[in-house]
Amino acid sequence: MPYLKKCTPENEPVDCRILTAALELFVERGYHNVSVHDVQKRANVSIGSIYNHFGGKEGIAKALYHHLINEFDELVQDVLAEASGARARCNLIIQRLFEYTETRRHIIAYMLHAKHREFMPEEPPLCSSSPFVALRDIVRQGMEDGEIRQGDPWVITSVLFGGAIRLVQLRLDGVIDAPLMTHYEELVEATWQGLGSA
Repeated sequence: MPYLKKCTPENEPVDCRILTAALELFVERGYHNVSVHDVQKRANVSIGSIYNHFGGKEGIAKALYHHLINEFDELVQDVLAEASGARARCNLIIQRLFEYTETRRHIIAYMLHAKHREFMPEEPPLCSSSPFVALRDIVRQGMEDGEIRQGDPWVITSVLFGGAIRLVQLRLDGVIDAPLMTHYEELVEATWQGLGSA
């Protein structure tokens, strides 16, 4: 099973091996270029196991998506417990996002780079998921506390995290060669210059 904060155990259960294999394949080849048989071979399981656990490729994609949303939600909740104030929390989320892009590339690629609505059209947009709602809540609280200038929470949250997410995408595409943390200070400085209280 792909995790952000913990290592995958050696003897993974069948369903976890399927999700791990699918993540690797979906990121390497794209969802539409992967078959159930590809996942079966990579996971070293039977086709029946895949259908019993997930019902097929779409079921695998959904289970993986929801698992990774939960992983990202845990990341945000950890930051909320660890840091106080909008600025500190937002900076720490960006820092962790950059670090995980370097160490857990496939997870971040599937979360932020895949076009989920193309193969899971009935799923709500990623921005409606709980971790992204929490990001907007951090921004709202920052506006109430005077740490962040007043504005539409959608716009301010996009400005605050959009640059970081774009840098992640550029790193995943191989456009940026240096590790993302080399750009962290410049990014957060530029972001907060534009979003300080006004």
